[in-house]
Amino acid sequence: MSNAVYILGGHQTDFSRNAAREGEGMFELLRDAVQKTMADAQLHPSDIEACHVGNFAGELFTGQGQLGGMFAAIDPGFYGTPAARHEAACASGSIALLAAMAEIEAGRYDCILVTGVEVERNVSGEQAAQHLGAAMWVGREGQEARYPWPYMFHLVGEEYDRRYGLRYEHLGQIAETNLTNAKRNPNAQTRNWRFQPESFTADDQANPVIEGMIRRQDCGQVTDGSAAVVVASARFAREWAKKRNLAFDSIPYIAGWGHRTAHLRLEEKLAVSRDSDYVFPHVREAIQGAFRRAGINDVSAIDGIETHDCFTTTEYMAIDHFGITPPGESWRAIESGDIAIDGRSPINPSGGLIGLGHPVGATGVRMVLDAARQVTDSAEDYQVAGARRFATLNIGGSATTVVSFVIQSGA
Repeated sequence: MSNAVYILGGHQTDFSRNAAREGEGMFELLRDAVQKTMADAQLHPSDIEACHVGNFAGELFTGQGQLGGMFAAIDPGFYGTPAARHEAACASGSIALLAAMAEIEAGRYDCILVTGVEVERNVSGEQAAQHLGAAMWVGREGQEARYPWPYMFHLVGEEYDRRYGLRYEHLGQIAETNLTNAKRNPNAQTRNWRFQPESFTADDQANPVIEGMIRRQDCGQVTDGSAAVVVASARFAREWAKKRNLAFDSIPYIAGWGHRTAHLRLEEKLAVSRDSDYVFPHVREAIQGAFRRAGINDVSAIDGIETHDCFTTTEYMAIDHFGITPPGESWRAIESGDIAIDGRSPINPSGGLIGLGHPVGATGVRMVLDAARQVTDSAEDYQVAGARRFATLNIGGSATTVVSFVIQSGA
């Protein structure tokens, strides 16, 4: 794997934190993730040749842009290191990682720090919803909704219902699975939350409607947080492992990637897919691109998945787009328990966006970090037994920007 990109270490902050209440903000979250990532990788800032940060709405939530300049403030050792910020809504972190990979594959750099960060809890829930609505085509869709994104992913569920039929009980089971998984994760925003059986049903008191078919437990969280990883070329990783008396083939690496971008408006995407078996054919293409580059044929070669569950309807879509079931039959994998942490195709053992949390710019990086932990048996209480190959699916907007990775360990 001389062209592979290796993951030398990483860290995520505790997603239950409320930065504003602590008198902190993006800098402090980013600083914590970076410092602990460098410690985890046993590297010094002088080893890092470039930095990339994913962030969606820093200017809207905090008034702050130009985030690349924060690395030198974290540690003087980063002073002068090339840095860049990347934005692609909820896929911002994955785009930052793709940029870092391209630089390594081109031979420009050998060791790069990739981060993501977002502060979202410093404003009211309604104001946060409006800020996050910038990821759709502002003024051209979603104006009729109080909460734009729950409404848009209600429309995705409505499309599934129109084409194939959709029962709320299956969405409720997705929420319950992810929130249950999150209790195993010491960094999950919801790890100490309590629910009753009615919380995952169409009970208007225990699980009130937010928009359309989307209810409270169907929603990913509004989160403050940061995540980071160090990625490196095979040459750097081999020397790094030798200095630490580690087996080179125990280092996790990015075996494959897929990336697609579609029309900004959901209505246009659904129109394009009208004659397709898949609601979002380009999502299927991104996943298959990652599989192809990783040298695998289908999802049966994957030991687990960290997928974008900004809403339960998004994960419902991911199940059939990964090929776990035929198109429109995601309910089968839910009813059979295939997506449970001990199932045939575990999804979101971390808790996902619903259970773990969703600091938008950090989510793509966090997914890759969790996948790397899974394939190295270091995910602790939410470890999938025997995992050696994990996939991710990160989505920005209404599946406008789509990135998928396959993370693998040779050990």
